[in-house]
Amino acid sequence: MARPRVLVIAEAANPEWVSVPLVGWSLAQALRGVADVHLVTQVRNRDAILRAGLVEGRDFTAIDSEALARPLWAIGRMLRGGDGKGWTTVQVVNALSYPYFERLVWQRFGADITAKKFDIVHRVTPLSPTVSSPLATKCARAGVPFVLGPLNGGVPWPAAFDDARRAEREWLSYVRGAYKLLPGRGRTLRAAAAILAGSRHTASEIPPEHRHKVIWLPENAIDPARFSAQADPADGPLRACFIGRLVPYKGADMLIAAAEPLLRDGTMTLDIIGDGPMMGALQAQAAGLGVVFHGWLDHAQVQTVAARNGILAFPSVREFGGGVVLEAMAMGLAPVVVDYAGPGELVTEGVGFKLPLGDRATIIAELRRTLAGLAANPQAVSAAAGSARARARTHFTWAAKARQVAYVYDWVLGFRPAQPVFFSATQPILSYLDRDSGGDGESDAAQA
Repeated sequence: MARPRVLVIAEAANPEWVSVPLVGWSLAQALRGVADVHLVTQVRNRDAILRAGLVEGRDFTAIDSEALARPLWAIGRMLRGGDGKGWTTVQVVNALSYPYFERLVWQRFGADITAKKFDIVHRVTPLSPTVSSPLATKCARAGVPFVLGPLNGGVPWPAAFDDARRAEREWLSYVRGAYKLLPGRGRTLRAAAAILAGSRHTASEIPPEHRHKVIWLPENAIDPARFSAQADPADGPLRACFIGRLVPYKGADMLIAAAEPLLRDGTMTLDIIGDGPMMGALQAQAAGLGVVFHGWLDHAQVQTVAARNGILAFPSVREFGGGVVLEAMAMGLAPVVVDYAGPGELVTEGVGFKLPLGDRATIIAELRRTLAGLAANPQAVSAAAGSARARARTHFTWAAKARQVAYVYDWVLGFRPAQPVFFSATQPILSYLDRDSGGDGESDAAQA
């Protein structure tokens, strides 16, 4: 089959940023390995993309929607009350400004799409399922398949952590479900040829009449070149690290509380990598326990510190994707996570340890029990760490992700009769994605 010509829409795609912009950039670039890609992004990403070596006009087009995006972003920043907070507010602002971006995209590429100079149009970002896509209907009318996603977000806040929700200024999350009533959402879902869902929760929010088009495909992946270090903890106590923003829902305080007896008697060591409003309180909580607070580190330093450890202890109670978990797995750290949302879906049996979601006291008790068990059984840590590294580097590289999306492209173009299903309840990725297996990948796909 010939390489499809794909117009990739990634309003946020930036090789020098993190989070959603890095996902948009990384997936768009990886797709160049399986398709002829032209990237369309917002003008704020232009300079970074040029520095990465792409040629404007040939490889990508930067759309200048700043006339609306800039003032709305300033309003959103004010309403958020600080960087890194009010994520739902960010999505509301994006939902207001994004249609203008797509309007400009259609002005630039509508004639080419109608003339079928592209086989597929694929909107990668925004990731939020609350942001509709007017392009979907226009592409459907032109007879060009529109692929949407991966979509992810809106994982409900656990009831026991409503104080963390308020600390994050997530006021709008109480009424987030209202987006399902917006007419643009229904039109987008009807017009899309395939909907990539980054989490089971997001997949569950797609109305039943559209679920035959839904493929569960977590949005995060790792770049082996960026995550080249391999964990090599010294013999002795259980060595654990935490990586993330120091805010209530990430759970660093629960980790310190759970680990306190192990830290006091020297059975465990703990590195905390990250910074945030809880830094002072956490340092006071950990006084005399030997916990090392590293603050924010650059990428190389994070790997250096993390590689001295055997496990990533990450009891966050609300993660959409859990990219830090994949990154730790790729280095060969065994993840210890709460079994909820992104991390709970990435960590399967044998590659890590999952704690049941409960209230603060329950999570602390379960985490303490788990850490004590691992301290007493280092072989279990080593076995899980090896399996975690193999899983991440086999199935969750950007190249592997691109192959998965290529299968979706083949399906919407009619070259594959079977709906692609890359994940089942118990198995991470089906055998047809292994290019060396010789399987055709048609008959053994089981519904997620």
